[in-house]
This record gives sequence, structure tokens and C-alpha cells, in this order.
Amino acid sequence: MLFKKAHLQGIKSGSISLAFRKWKKASIKKGTLLKTSLGLVEIVDITTIEEKELSRDDAMKAGFESKEPLLKSLGPNHVGIIFKIQVRYHSADPRIELREQTLTDEKLVELKEKLARLDKYSRRGNWTGKILHAINDNPHVHAIGIARLTGFEKEWLKPSIRKLKNLGLTISHDVGYELSPLGREFVETLLNEK
Repeated sequence: MLFKKAHLQGIKSGSISLAFRKWKKASIKKGTLLKTSLGLVEIVDITTIEEKELSRDDAMKAGFESKEPLLKSLGPNHVGIIFKIQVRYHSADPRIELREQTLTDEKLVELKEKLARLDKYSRRGNWTGKILHAINDNPHVHAIGIARLTGFEKEWLKPSIRKLKNLGLTISHDVGYELSPLGREFVETLLNEK
């Protein structure tokens, strides 16, 4: 579940407490913690609602001035159920602390094992090193650019980079990616081992 930056800022400040999505079935559940660029967002509750039941107050709590722009944000698709999702800011993104860690010998072994596992169970083979090196050599290049450099498809690449981010190795920006301090130290260590 993705949020626009302005809506995330509203959730963090407390001025936005609702989100609405149109899905065939719910893709999240109550109690889920979503990782976002501004931290963890908690799904407090999720219910269904009919379009005619939506109020101006609902729209305002979701960061819209009225019901019309809220309905427009749900897209032109007439198929699906409208979900009313109560949200709140939970805490800072734990990956921030993770990516600022120092690369100890134990952490180096742990990261090598985790990356080896990602490579082993991927249909794309050994991809983790290729992507880390591409991002290291081309900071702030968007996913399409990294896809061209590595030969991987953009649709596959983005969630794969997210796996590296979850390990504290990369940072996502509005445009492109870069290695985190931990990621840079990890890649430098690998290069020095060769």
C-alpha cells in the first residue's frame, strides 16, 4: 500500500487519519505495520464502505478538500470494493538505524549469508552483487537506469532493491538509490577481499 508524500506527512503530523483504496479484496489487515519513506504506518482498522456513504469529513481526514477528489484518487476502475482504512504514524523506520551500523566481522558474515540466500533462491541467479555495484557506481540513478545497467527488468528490480534496503544496504530517494553507509562499507570490504 503506497502513500503520496504529502499524505505521509499528514499521517506523521496526525492531520490525516484515514486512507481509502479500491481493491477486489483487502491487501492489508488490521495491525499491519507498513514501511514508508517517513517511517512505519500502522493500520488501525479496515472496513468496507459504499461510495454513497463517503462524507466530506471522511475526505478531509484522508487529506482531500472534498469527496470528489477522493473518489477521483480511487481511479476510473468501477470494479472493486472501497476500503476505509484507519491509519496512524507508528514510529521511525527501523531500517534507518540498521543502515547506520558499523560493519563488524559478525555483521559481514551475516550479510554475506543473507545475500547468498537471496541469490540462491532467485530465478535470476547472482543478482545482489550486480545491483549493489551498479548503485554504488551510479548513485541517484532511477530504477530504469539501474535496469539498463544490470540487464534486469524494472518491475523485478524495484522489489529486489527493497530487499537490499530491508537489510540496511540501500537508501531510496525520490529519484534513484544510493548505498547506505553500511552498504558502502560492505561493498568496499568485498572489493578489498578480491
